[in-house]
Amino acid sequence: MRFTEGSAFLRDHVSRQDQELVRRLRAAGLVLLGKTNTPEFGMAPTCEPLLHGPTRNPWDPTRTTGGSSGGSAAAVAARMVPAAHANDAGGSIRFPASCCGLFGLKPTRARVPLGPLYGDAFGGWAAEHALTRTVRDSAALLDAVAGPEPGDPYPAPPASGPFRAETEREPGRLRIAHSLRTSGGHPVHPDCAAALRDAVRLCADLGHELVEEDLPGLTDEVGEAIGTVYGAAMAWIVGYWTRELGREPGPGELEPYTRAYGEYGRRVSGGDYLLAVTTLQSFARTVARFLSRHDAFLTPTLAQPPLPLGEMTSTEEDPRRTARASAPFIAFPAVVANVTGAPAMSVPLHWSPTGLPIGVHFLGRPGEEATLFRLAGQLERARPWAQRAPGVL
Repeated sequence: MRFTEGSAFLRDHVSRQDQELVRRLRAAGLVLLGKTNTPEFGMAPTCEPLLHGPTRNPWDPTRTTGGSSGGSAAAVAARMVPAAHANDAGGSIRFPASCCGLFGLKPTRARVPLGPLYGDAFGGWAAEHALTRTVRDSAALLDAVAGPEPGDPYPAPPASGPFRAETEREPGRLRIAHSLRTSGGHPVHPDCAAALRDAVRLCADLGHELVEEDLPGLTDEVGEAIGTVYGAAMAWIVGYWTRELGREPGPGELEPYTRAYGEYGRRVSGGDYLLAVTTLQSFARTVARFLSRHDAFLTPTLAQPPLPLGEMTSTEEDPRRTARASAPFIAFPAVVANVTGAPAMSVPLHWSPTGLPIGVHFLGRPGEEATLFRLAGQLERARPWAQRAPGVL
């Protein structure tokens, strides 16, 4: 079966072997039905590749599913399948979960192996898992695929037990910090602010301690370091596939956004990259100290409801439009979970007055998916969402 990563450069590419994740899913008895859409190389928060065209949100077909795992989100939200593979290097599980009314958990770094071809990706930012309608299904899938593979560069902290069991346990009284502060000072849409206030009330009603406090350490230097790593990652992706295919991309085989950021990434030196890593590792320690005082950090998942299709796509005349137009949309720092390796989840607790899903986001402590699964199970029992279906059905 072709493996294109949404790129015309890989239009005819077929992988040589299954990923270890797929082997484990097959061994667990899952039936794989097909492939879903993704933006080119998974590097955009919307799912509108030129190769396959846009994926439409089942809640409103004129709007984005989010990205990069937007095809998977659409398939689950439209009830084609109960669960679909997704991965996340900066929000690509959690953004589509928010846009499509699904549960989306990004696991702890190295919880799910990336072999056999990769040890890690983006310096440990990328994580594999799934999009589901229920918390139970997400936990059961993680139980089926978690665990190191021989040759992995590092392991995740061991889990205390099956994640599936954690979803039925009460979380106890958690201390949860919450904030409406966005990166770059972008405004928060009233529907997203309402989603946070609603989640704060619900968590307080369930007995948790809620504290309004901003996440520390989000400086301009940290933002610049994140941009350096993303640029280097784009250059790595194009370089990797150039090596695998044995040729350079031809005219029209890369989208304008990919070309622009790939060119920027090729200008990032090894020293530039390692300086960025140093900055981000220092930031991760700041976040760890913050989370030593809190069990989770709560924000809206996105700063705006699902945007109309076409608003976050680049053109030949404006190749950086995707980054510029998506910044106000993804203004909450979901990438912090990737930088730090911590687990995080988007929970579908709110819908706008016009019927669009609005997720809320919980950042947890590294290695502590169990706490998030307990909290998510409690929230799901208090505010069931799985039977809520989009009108397109």
